[in-house]
Amino acid sequence: MTRFSRRSVLRGAMRGAAVGVSLPLLDCFLDENGAALAESGQKLPVRFGTWIWGCGFIPEKWIPSAVGSEYLMPEDLVPLEPYREKLALLSGFDVKLDGVANKPHITGCLGLRTGIPVPNENVKAPTLDVLIGQKIAENSRFRSLEISACGLKKSYSYQAAGSANPSETSPDALYRRIFGEGFQDPNSVDFKPDTRIMARRSVLSLVADDRKKLMREVGASDRARLDEYFTSIRQIEQQLDLQLQPPVPVENFEMPSAPGSDGHGSEMGQVMQTHRLMASLLAAALQSNQTNVFNMLFSDTTSNLRQEGETTTHHTLTHEEPNDPQLGYQKQHAFFATQSMVAWKEFLDALDSIPEGDGTLLDNCMVLAHSDCSIAKAHAVEGIPAMIAGNAGGAVRTGYHLAGKGDSIARLGLTVQQAMGVQVEKWGKLSMETNRTITELVA
Repeated sequence: MTRFSRRSVLRGAMRGAAVGVSLPLLDCFLDENGAALAESGQKLPVRFGTWIWGCGFIPEKWIPSAVGSEYLMPEDLVPLEPYREKLALLSGFDVKLDGVANKPHITGCLGLRTGIPVPNENVKAPTLDVLIGQKIAENSRFRSLEISACGLKKSYSYQAAGSANPSETSPDALYRRIFGEGFQDPNSVDFKPDTRIMARRSVLSLVADDRKKLMREVGASDRARLDEYFTSIRQIEQQLDLQLQPPVPVENFEMPSAPGSDGHGSEMGQVMQTHRLMASLLAAALQSNQTNVFNMLFSDTTSNLRQEGETTTHHTLTHEEPNDPQLGYQKQHAFFATQSMVAWKEFLDALDSIPEGDGTLLDNCMVLAHSDCSIAKAHAVEGIPAMIAGNAGGAVRTGYHLAGKGDSIARLGLTVQQAMGVQVEKWGKLSMETNRTITELVA
């Protein structure tokens, strides 16, 4: 290629003024080694989200001894008893390694989320939340919201290899992003479209000729990369279009107050408070149709949480703390595992507290909660704990415990996508690949 370079833009004009779209980094800009430059009346929306906690669980305190609906909540799940009928507990599903190196706290998490056993974070596939978002996020302001309560700007939502969607770590920043500039109160009687948005929404159509020429002249890998890039811009334009339309009125919506917290800190009490603030803001964002997809990180997969006054982190304890001889497990690690389930219950409280239709916001959500491993000390990716909360507007069934008996955890990812309307018959790679829907989960 001779007419395009890294500094090239796709050009067009609007009202006599020049506009341009810059280009992403393409193979054709690199040297031969690739190392240098050369939505009233409509049906209520259904939302999907994930909720992650790090470093697994204590099996004897988490896995029910019986399957089906007639089971006793184990010790760590007792706080979740009020949500028994809105939960599906899933145990005994594995990430199959197929000889792939098990990168601690990564392979299990991303294996569950992509259906691929991966040795690092450069998995060349979008995570299931992104695939679902392509189906349900079009008519919302934000394609997705990624939130981290533990102070770490981490996310396990990937568009593609090495490109994790960034997380908000501050309740104040999250509030400003959702309810600051650009937010339209769904119950306001005074709607005025933002003229700046009107001027920005049609950039791609203005550069159509340059775009078509570029697509003809680059190689196959660059065409695929550009197609992904232009699709993302088109999604942004669709979201801008939504901001030019009066929002659909929302019953019972009340504008939340600014939280007044930056949320930084890894001490468990601080993280629990940050998580409660962020959960309430997210619930208001879902209620007011700002987004239909979210990812909440309670704790990173290498959990940095610590007890008040202590410097040793949860992750370190999972490896260095000996088993309590009377309990048979690590007592301090168990504290964090237990508190994680308390936080999960509080997250469900935030969603279930908002009336919506003839139920609650939670009833119109499907939330997949999971960890990155089962036994953290051994980095085990067999029997990763997972739960489904909410009924997705009637698309899924809950109220039971299901044992996977060593089946590929990709069955869960496949079923979740199908329940959310994604047209997919099989999912995963290698031994993880499956076309077996979890029929117990689908309504």
